[in-house]
Amino acid sequence: MSAAYSQELRAFLDATPTSYHTTANLKKELLEAGYTQLLESGSWELHEGGKYFVVRGESSVIAFRIPRKDFRGFMISASHSDSPTFKVREAAEVSSAGGCVRLSVEPYGGMILRSWMDRPLSVAGRVMVRQGDGVVSRLVKVDRDLLVIPSVAPHMDREINKGSVLKANVDLLPLFSQGKDADGFRAIVAESMGVRTEDIVATDLFLYARTPAAEFGAEGEFLAAQGLDDRECVFCCMQGFLQAEESESAPVLAVFNNEEVGSGTRQGADSTFMTDVLRRINSALGRSEEEYLMAVANSFMVSADNAHAIHPAHPEYADSNEFPVLNGGVVIKYNAAQHYMTDAASAAVFRQVCHRAGVPVQRYSNRADMPGGSTLGNIAAAHLSIPGVDIGLPQLAMHAAFEVAGSKDAEYLVRAMKAYYASSFRCDGETIRI
Repeated sequence: MSAAYSQELRAFLDATPTSYHTTANLKKELLEAGYTQLLESGSWELHEGGKYFVVRGESSVIAFRIPRKDFRGFMISASHSDSPTFKVREAAEVSSAGGCVRLSVEPYGGMILRSWMDRPLSVAGRVMVRQGDGVVSRLVKVDRDLLVIPSVAPHMDREINKGSVLKANVDLLPLFSQGKDADGFRAIVAESMGVRTEDIVATDLFLYARTPAAEFGAEGEFLAAQGLDDRECVFCCMQGFLQAEESESAPVLAVFNNEEVGSGTRQGADSTFMTDVLRRINSALGRSEEEYLMAVANSFMVSADNAHAIHPAHPEYADSNEFPVLNGGVVIKYNAAQHYMTDAASAAVFRQVCHRAGVPVQRYSNRADMPGGSTLGNIAAAHLSIPGVDIGLPQLAMHAAFEVAGSKDAEYLVRAMKAYYASSFRCDGETIRI
């Protein structure tokens, strides 16, 4: 990865500890690039050459451009803004042994729980603050080493290195203070926002690891950071979207929240967010329902969510023929049970895009006896039936507090998405053109 992209990606990852911060930073980038924010609650007036975006739930965003009124279809990418972590409960403080106070938390997503222990942590998210006779949403990031989840010493737990079971309600509550202030946690959150504690009405707060993103390795060939799954793809898709030249199709950048917990929310991929936006684009341009359906038939989706690289210590977990490696390029993901969107036709389309961009492509399949998870593509396709491909970048330690990727791969995906968004998909019977 070029030095410029490396620095930008690491800065983006450090600035996006939660889905709310991810969306806020995307919004900032889009506004600086001349995009206009639209409100779902307001009317839309769209023009040829216009650049727009819509936010839902403060944690999902869809951005698009109108190259011309009679555009052919939609070229879509979908990635997700959330990552596995701990959510802080409203009644946060828990009195514990030794005069200590811990915070009540519960896991969000499929986490590697032990990876969160014995490291400096803090909290970030959004807070609803009383203002006059209403409430306003405010972002918060407590920018200090505030918490730690301490392990039990091996002298007391002789099975600790043999895989002892962690109980989320016992072992994983972060240590906060040694004192009796019943509202000390909220006071710190309020102070970091510059508001009064009594004006905090409700919160969506999450833990985040304080270790900054970093390159490492003999030649800086590795990247370590929190939230690589999937904010690395968010960053790369955004860069490709902003840099791409126009085509006959309308480019659409979609970033959804709540993928890690099933996407079944109003701002998730299993909502009507995507179809609502696309239908409103069509309507605002005065196009007919038939023209909308024709556009959908000539649309394509790239579902971008990171993939498992072969593990240096456990190669047996990978398929012996279809395993990606770090710094080996963009990964196309396959699954016979159709947990991914990819089929022969959609893989061929994306391979053609990568060939034009000079980007190396890898294949990933789960080992046949180890079922894997699904991702955004098929969930979104249940509402918008278009062809698509599941792709990602190879990484290790997926769902850990600190994940590992190859430092070259992000640039590959930026180049691929730049070429993708500059393309136009067309399906005439059995012939596919891109």
